[in-house]
Amino acid sequence: MTPPALGSILLIGLRGTGKTTVGRLLAERLSLPFYDADVELEARGGKSIREIFAAEGEKHFRDLETEVLQDLLKKGPAVIAAGGGVVLRETNRQRLRATQKVIWLTADAETLWQRLQDDDSTWGRRPNLLAGGQAEIKELLRQRESLYRECATLIVDTTGRSPHEIVDDILAS
Repeated sequence: MTPPALGSILLIGLRGTGKTTVGRLLAERLSLPFYDADVELEARGGKSIREIFAAEGEKHFRDLETEVLQDLLKKGPAVIAAGGGVVLRETNRQRLRATQKVIWLTADAETLWQRLQDDDSTWGRRPNLLAGGQAEIKELLRQRESLYRECATLIVDTTGRSPHEIVDDILAS
């Protein structure tokens, strides 16, 4: 796959699917800039995602998330790891659908559960998904699956695969 002539490559999916890791590798292979929307959002909000949720609520967080997506898409061709809930707003889904390449990274609930437990950044920076265990992850998957599917131009399962294998799969499509 060559970089899109007119736009960016967006990676969507739940937390733990590998958007940041795969995004960095993909950007490197395509010689494109990489942006992690969560990192950009935290910089703009001046706090961690967990702190934004706690202090200002989900609506404010989703407003920031929408602004960040819009701004990142204006930067020109890049690989962008979008936040896991970016698909919850119709305006964001419209922006995603207007993008040439939107890759939905998936994984089963057990894999996501294990990855989240192994990810130290999850504990301090993001709202707790671990308290509800695999049941909470399954519920989020159920709630968001149709929204991810609506926006995706490519679906890649990351379960049991290395980031390099996933990038190879994306580049071969």
